[in-house]
Amino acid sequence: MTTTARPGFDPELKAGLAIVGGVFPPTITPDLIAFMRKSYASPPIADTLRRRGIVRRDEVIAGHHGDAIEVSVLTPAQANGPRPCVLFLHSGGLIFGDRFSGADLVLDWVDQLGTVLVAVEYRLAPEFPDPVPREDCYAAAEWVAASAEHLGVRPDRLFVAGASSGGGLAAGLALAARDRGGPHLCGQVLDYPMLDDRGLTRSTHQFDGIGVWDRVSNETGWTALLGDARGGADVSPYAAPARATDLRGLPPAFIDVGSAEIFRDEAIAYADAIWNAGGDAELHVWPGGFHAFDIFAPHTVLAQGMIRTRNAWVEKILVD
Repeated sequence: MTTTARPGFDPELKAGLAIVGGVFPPTITPDLIAFMRKSYASPPIADTLRRRGIVRRDEVIAGHHGDAIEVSVLTPAQANGPRPCVLFLHSGGLIFGDRFSGADLVLDWVDQLGTVLVAVEYRLAPEFPDPVPREDCYAAAEWVAASAEHLGVRPDRLFVAGASSGGGLAAGLALAARDRGGPHLCGQVLDYPMLDDRGLTRSTHQFDGIGVWDRVSNETGWTALLGDARGGADVSPYAAPARATDLRGLPPAFIDVGSAEIFRDEAIAYADAIWNAGGDAELHVWPGGFHAFDIFAPHTVLAQGMIRTRNAWVEKILVD
């Protein structure tokens, strides 16, 4: 019997994996989507904001094809004058999660760095396959740019951020904004992004049935979004940014990923492709990190280092 060689988990993170598995099983098949929509639902946002100096208001805007979608606008309580703005795209494999999933970490940018944050309730697959989720996000970016004065944001300091599937959507949005002459983005934060529907990388096959979000889970998410087109020749790079052949002219990118997860190799390849195109990318590979360990184990030493590094990059981008 042979075993798959793979990086081990950071000891502190490994201790928490058993707890994570109770709400987020390593292997997610289509029959578990309904369960995941309950178990991965974000806590009440009012509780999350209770000890923060943040004002929230909800708006209904036009998403793809003009259909109504919700966004939340989160503003520093003491804000005065135009502020930088981040468009936040949540995680959840394109099939679950809501606009506040994983938002705890990016809320620090609001009450500590003074940004406005717009969280997008993009529609989910499989009920809404490609291009609906990504075009909902793009519509939200256009709305922010067109509503800059109303929202109190600086149109020259709009950036996009997302984790996992949200990271893939953020990368696709940056590509689309470049190609369509859309909103000017000053940066893109791609946390362990879901970039490639083809599942060809070594890291994809190193993590089957282990950690958080394995190969089968990834196939479940991509198939929900793309159907029979998954892995074929006709997938848009705006849906799967790893397929983009031209990465010139993109905003600076921050990319981070754990060494012990399936998205490791595609994240590294995407940063490398940006560099080869003459672009600006800052890449961090966190040793022994499983997928989304900053969300599931934010108290750990590794996660604290990741969060500090990411926040420092965002602060730098905002003042450049």
